[in-house]
Amino acid sequence: MSRIKVARKSTAIDMTAMCDVSFLLLTFFILTATARQPEPLPVDTPASTVKFKLPDLDIATLTIGQKGKVFFGVPGQPIRKRTLELMGEKYQIQFTDEEKTRFSVMESFGVPIGNLKQIIMLKGDERNAAGLQPGIPTDSVGQRPSELHDWLLSARYATKELNNVDMRVSIKGDSGEEYPSIKKILGILQDQNINKFSLITSLRADEK
Repeated sequence: MSRIKVARKSTAIDMTAMCDVSFLLLTFFILTATARQPEPLPVDTPASTVKFKLPDLDIATLTIGQKGKVFFGVPGQPIRKRTLELMGEKYQIQFTDEEKTRFSVMESFGVPIGNLKQIIMLKGDERNAAGLQPGIPTDSVGQRPSELHDWLLSARYATKELNNVDMRVSIKGDSGEEYPSIKKILGILQDQNINKFSLITSLRADEK
C-alpha cells in the first residue's frame, strides 16, 4: 500500500507582536535615559591597573585641574538642592526656586559662591566654556575655612539628612598637576576627619 505524502507548506511567523515589543522597549530606554553632561573641567587622569567601580550615589567628586583649579560635584538632585540651601544660609545668599532647580541638574561647578548665580542662569554649553569658571577657592580667609571646605561639609550634612548615610569622597586629579595642589585638598579633607577617599584613574594594561 503506497504511503500518502503530505504536502509541505512553508512556515510563517507573525513578527508584528515582537516588533511592537521591541519598539516599546526602545521608546522606554530613550525616554528614561539621562544624557551625560560634558565635563566643565576636563582632566587627563593618571593610569592605573586597579578596577573598582565607584558608586553612583552618595559620593562627592573633587576634580583638580591644572594650576590647582578645583571643581566640586555630588550626584542626586535633592542632595544638590539641599547643599545649595545650606551654603546659602552659611553665606547669607538667597537662592530662588528656579536657581535651586537649575543648580540641581549641574553635575559639577567651579566658581566662588559670589559668582554662582551668574553661572547657574547660563545655558549648559555657555556654562562649560573653557576658562569661564576659575575654580572654587581653596584658601581660608582668617579664621574662616575655605569655600571648598564649606561645600564639602554642606554636602555631607545634606547626604546624611536626606539619605541617612555618610557621604564618600573621590578625587579626580590631572596627571600633570603638581603635588602641592593635591596636598592642599588632602588637608581640607583631613580637617573634616576624612582620611579615606577614592582616586579616579584611567585604566591601563597590566604590566607583565
